Amino acid sequence: MHQDRPLTQAHRNQLETIIRATPNLMRVMRVVRELAPPDWLIMSGAIYQPVLNHLTGRDPDYGIKDYDLAYFDASDISYEAEDVLIRRVAAAFEPPLREMVEVRNQARVHLWFEGKFGEPYAPLTRSAEALERFVSPSFAVGARLEGDDSLTVSAPFGLDDLFALRMRPNPIRPTNGFARASAGVLKRWPEVTVLEA
Repeated sequence: MHQDRPLTQAHRNQLETIIRATPNLMRVMRVVRELAPPDWLIMSGAIYQPVLNHLTGRDPDYGIKDYDLAYFDASDISYEAEDVLIRRVAAAFEPPLREMVEVRNQARVHLWFEGKFGEPYAPLTRSAEALERFVSPSFAVGARLEGDDSLTVSAPFGLDDLFALRMRPNPIRPTNGFARASAGVLKRWPEVTVLEA
């Protein structure tokens, strides 16, 4: 189990400010909070891309293709159970957000990951644990809007790389996808520095 790096208060505050200044992301968070799937987080591009946009002077929604909604429910890991929530979430949004919110039960990722990506994937025990396996520490950030409007932030590698516009491979789980992912980031945010190791 990876030991999370502590978040500096400055980075945490800056991330929260950026998230709250991204209207579509906040709309997604408010709707999902009402639906209340277990152990949910909005992760990856929907969180790190607004930071890149803020740091490089772009529109908050630039480059955002989807909103990854992770939740964890080990009580039923069938696709049918996941699909019930996929449909509930879709019904809660108007286009274009309806098509952009991608729902995945993290309790069942191990069932399909190797077949899709060609790499083994051990079962997870909670949603935030998935972040430890992301292709880069810069991508490994998730957030949840709580009932009292506070934000819970999960970033197991910290936020230093993200705020330094730096992308490097996951140090604890190198994956085949880093070259493709970094090329995609550089195409949209050429200001990012990519480190190969």
